[in-house]
Amino acid sequence: MAKRIYSIDAVRIIAMVFIITIHTDLFQGVGTYGNVFNFLIDSTARFAVPFFFMTSGYFFAVKIARRDPTDYFVERVRSISSLYAVGLLLTAPVFLAKTVVQGNSGDQTITSSAVQGALEFTSPLELFYYGTSVSEILWFLPALLISLTFVYGFAIAGKSEYLLPVSFGFHAVGLLGASYTMFVDVPFMVRDPLFFGFFYTSLGFFVYSSEWQPTPERSAYYLGATVLFGVLNLVERYALGYVIQGETFAQGVYTASYTIATVLVAGSLFAFLLSRPNLGASTSLPSWGTYAVGIYITHPAVLFVLEWAHEVLRESGYAINTIAWHLTLTPATFFGSLFVYLAIRRLRTLEIGRDTLPIVRRSGESDSK
Repeated sequence: MAKRIYSIDAVRIIAMVFIITIHTDLFQGVGTYGNVFNFLIDSTARFAVPFFFMTSGYFFAVKIARRDPTDYFVERVRSISSLYAVGLLLTAPVFLAKTVVQGNSGDQTITSSAVQGALEFTSPLELFYYGTSVSEILWFLPALLISLTFVYGFAIAGKSEYLLPVSFGFHAVGLLGASYTMFVDVPFMVRDPLFFGFFYTSLGFFVYSSEWQPTPERSAYYLGATVLFGVLNLVERYALGYVIQGETFAQGVYTASYTIATVLVAGSLFAFLLSRPNLGASTSLPSWGTYAVGIYITHPAVLFVLEWAHEVLRESGYAINTIAWHLTLTPATFFGSLFVYLAIRRLRTLEIGRDTLPIVRRSGESDSK
């Protein structure tokens, strides 16, 4: 069994909190200072999704070094697909309910609005590749599945040495299409498996398969690089969103998904965590880290319900303090999602391991491992 890396487990839950802050738009639109705060939080939080891709790629390399690659890949396909199915089953009903309510308030009947909403959820490209058919938040899961498929293909073909340069080539195109559109017009969506997930998953795979082990003696350098690149990330995003565009914080918040500095921040942070594997071992963070994936699959539905309730109350004439709402939404989404996940797990339908994604469990299956 691979040695537990407590530092990665600890950062999982921190990264999950940052992901939720991205989706709750903390203080966005609450004046200029609110937009500045949102920009800082959003920019800092962008390490989180690359971190999860890298972690998956790293542990995929760990596992296939100790067992048959095909057997483990099939296991991962099953577990990720199961996870995605659970996320869809939780999220689709609340999205569909709002579609029905809004359709019924207009010229459509309940049946026609329900059918229209259901059809929007079943676009094969959106459902199986982009992962945005029900909720854009769930895009990570099909992206991870397809990214691991690419990595697995290179690995069994004995061409692992080409993984990083090939995936980086695609990612470079993705960067142009995501953040540097003022220079090059990329006429297709690039936040997807090929142009985003593939590179970061390959990077994590490369770190382990290259047998490079960051040492504790250099951990201070890795931490310093993470801070330095974090500042560079803020400067780069500010330049892209405001200096080049001639915009101001009063006009809005620049929230590009990823930039060049994102690679540097995620890579240096991952090196730091590997150099300090016992960091956080004496805290509860590694244990909380086991809940991160469960919170991820439940939080789209919880967030949607909270935002919908807020919208209904506001339209009904109830005055809700804007600052109080922003201070409440993020923790309510986090703990509400945790509650839903724990309830599902208590029903013995879902289990999430430390180094694996969830699998749907059969009724009556033993808890023993």
